[in-house]
Amino acid sequence: MTSTSMSDEQVRSAVQERYAAAARSHLDLASSPASGCCGGDSGDGGGCCGESAKTKAIDPISSGLYDEADVPFDAALAASLGCGNPTALAELRAGEDVLDLGSGGGLDVLLSARRVAPGGTAYGLDLTPEMLALAERNQAEAGIDNARFMLGAIEDIPLPDESVDVVISNCVINLSADKDAVLREAHRVLRPGGRFAVSDIVLLRDVPDALRGVVSLWTGCISGALRDTDYVERLRAAGFEDASTEVTRLYDRDELEGMADQLDPTHLPEGMTLADAVQALDGAFASAFIRATKPVA
Repeated sequence: MTSTSMSDEQVRSAVQERYAAAARSHLDLASSPASGCCGGDSGDGGGCCGESAKTKAIDPISSGLYDEADVPFDAALAASLGCGNPTALAELRAGEDVLDLGSGGGLDVLLSARRVAPGGTAYGLDLTPEMLALAERNQAEAGIDNARFMLGAIEDIPLPDESVDVVISNCVINLSADKDAVLREAHRVLRPGGRFAVSDIVLLRDVPDALRGVVSLWTGCISGALRDTDYVERLRAAGFEDASTEVTRLYDRDELEGMADQLDPTHLPEGMTLADAVQALDGAFASAFIRATKPVA
């Protein structure tokens, strides 16, 4: 594929298929007779699945994001595909209602639900039915009763106006083809004074247009990312105040080469090698915390 542009529907379909496949792999693992107690804890730290579920992270972007001592939900952690820990960023309090945009396997929703109890609810919104099934399975195994998972698009949130105190997200907004709609919807569902606190991939400089049409890079969180300064401006345009970005992790060449190994070379623009792609992306992107507040007035 050498096109430098994709339609919104092509982007959404590519993202949905990648994450549906990831969810199916975890659901299939749990249902396999050979999996035994996969998703649980055998008590020896290694489980009965070979490596511990806590040591997943085939993607360098998704590795080492949580303190394992703080995450009792092994199966949900194993299915996490994020680039940060927005539950730590958001400083959640008991009694608050929180919404996770693109909740995936449910890890951040379950962590949030535990922190807003008693009296608060954690909502998870995801486009992919397979991910919702995985999240609900993880919720049942975790014994969390103040979490709610919903099917839908983050550009059209199925919640009423001013219904939550906090909006979080973990490496998902960059995947949307209409980020302005996402930010407007986040602003709409937040109560006055509500907090926007997400982890996401941001660009620190421009990326060649030729790489932005590569499906593998859209679904891998790179080509859909916004410039850090652009993110702040779009939040302001959506009605937020005190918008800021804070880089939390820069990616070195070794990590970029690890991600390049996962790309299909035939998806690269004509004449571009994997080494060329690594060179073009070296120093161009990072994980970041993005914060903003909905004005009280």
